[in-house]
Amino acid sequence: MKRDLVFWIEEYFYNPTLVQKLLSFILLPISWIYCFGMYIRFKSKTPVDFDIDIVSVGNLSVGGSGKTPLVTALASGYEDSAIVLRGYGRSSSGLYVVKDKNNILCDVGISGDEAMIYAHKLSHAIVIVSEDRRKGILKAKEMGAKIVFLDDAYSKHDIKKLDLLIDVKTKNNRCLPSGAFRERLWSSKEAIVLEDKKDFKRVVKLKNKSDKMSLVTAIARPSRLDEFLPEVVGKNYFEDHHQFTKKELEDILKKESADSLLVTYKDFVKVESFGLSLSLLDLDVEVDKKVFKRIDDYRGKY
Repeated sequence: MKRDLVFWIEEYFYNPTLVQKLLSFILLPISWIYCFGMYIRFKSKTPVDFDIDIVSVGNLSVGGSGKTPLVTALASGYEDSAIVLRGYGRSSSGLYVVKDKNNILCDVGISGDEAMIYAHKLSHAIVIVSEDRRKGILKAKEMGAKIVFLDDAYSKHDIKKLDLLIDVKTKNNRCLPSGAFRERLWSSKEAIVLEDKKDFKRVVKLKNKSDKMSLVTAIARPSRLDEFLPEVVGKNYFEDHHQFTKKELEDILKKESADSLLVTYKDFVKVESFGLSLSLLDLDVEVDKKVFKRIDDYRGKY
């Protein structure tokens, strides 16, 4: 039931049917009120300077956009970097240091899947989860970070930072609840919009390939994977941040007579301990040098 609702909402936001378009139109007055409220909220905030370079990477709409591989690629280009994120889907709350400069300090249940990806892929970066990004920034600074990357923090208008926004294409560009947009790109707010295949390009590696792979994934808008997929015997989509059980994955292997489960890194960090046969669809990005230059120019200004 929950899965069906999540997928219906994703369709409504990104590829609406005629009925969903009608519902979107009916909800427009609420969207106007919501969007105006977000604008008032933006205007009421005064950015605080934390005396450290801060770069936020996000998107204006709900749902996945490929932030995690982009943040990973950017953070890997700087020494003494830290990642601070909310940690969606984790079983914990509050501030946790997921990884210091050398060691992973907790399990994926405490960190959440996205934070654990950073912990695995960034060997020398600090990774912190905290609902309060300000506390996370202060902790990163205390631990010796020189630059902090915030995962999905455009709306944190009370933090002085450089905002990078991934341009996400959608057929429904209205504000919630009529459309996918959580907020607008306000004209008086400086931000850099990045386009896929122009400012960065996705690079996909298939690891531990088998003859019969069944795709299992719990990412937002899983159809985004289609252009990168090898031949698979089945596609099994779960809601974003779904916590898999070993039995449900064993059932998929058996039902589809698969040799292995094809997973993304976001899924891999949650299921690697199950001891099942896994193939990995590892998605990274290559970032254009001009993006790093914009970050360096920002750092030089302050």
